[in-house]
Formats: sequence, structure tokens, C-alpha cells
Amino acid sequence: MKQKRTIKEHITPSIWLIRYFFFAVGIVATIAYRITPFLQPAAVKVCWYVGTIGFILYFWHRSHIDAKRVKLIKEFDLVGAVEQSSLQGEQKEAVAYLIKTSLTSKTRWNSLFIVVASAVALVGAILVDLHVF
Repeated sequence: MKQKRTIKEHITPSIWLIRYFFFAVGIVATIAYRITPFLQPAAVKVCWYVGTIGFILYFWHRSHIDAKRVKLIKEFDLVGAVEQSSLQGEQKEAVAYLIKTSLTSKTRWNSLFIVVASAVALVGAILVDLHVF
């Protein structure tokens, strides 16, 4: 029989180094894409690869985090918990809004799409650079 995981196993955050790594990856990837109009062709290619790989890593991480949050909300029935809670008025509405929109948000699908599209573009670019096409 499958044993239910404890809440601590669900919500233990990554170490600060991992969180800063993905933050830095997102910043570097964004800068790499944004500076390409100002660079020579060889540097543009390097920045494009850096940006694309960075976006794959960053948006995979975002998709993973969003999916983890949705799973947590569902597994612990947080929508029901808020509805039955002693929270009152606008405070209850605000918490319910945050939880419900986490379930209906399409950001994890957007992030996943960016990962897949970036991976396809990366593979295509590698094949072109290797003169396979």
C-alpha cells in the first residue's frame, strides 16, 4: 500500500544555491537574447545557444515548481480547507483566489511549451551547424 507523504516532504524548498542558480540562469538567458542585435554574427550564435539552453533550464524549473504547487493543492484539498477555514471576509477571498488561480493558471503549460519549443530549436540549430541539413 502506498504511504502518503508528509507535508514536510512536499514543501521542503531547494537549497538557496539551487534557487539562485535558476534565478541566474533566467537572467543570463534573457540578457543573452537581448544583446544579439548589437553583436557580430559569431557572438550572436554563442549568445543564442546560451539563451536557448538557459531558457530550457529556467522554464523547465518553473514548470516543475508550478506542477508541484498544483499537486500540493490537490493532494491536501487546500481549496476545501480554505472554504471551511475560519478566515473571514477579504482575507478568505484573497487566499481562495490565490489557491484557485494556481489550479487554473496556464503558466506551467506555457513554461512547458517554451521548454519543448526551445529544445526543438536547439536540436535543429545543432543539426544545421553540423551541416546535417
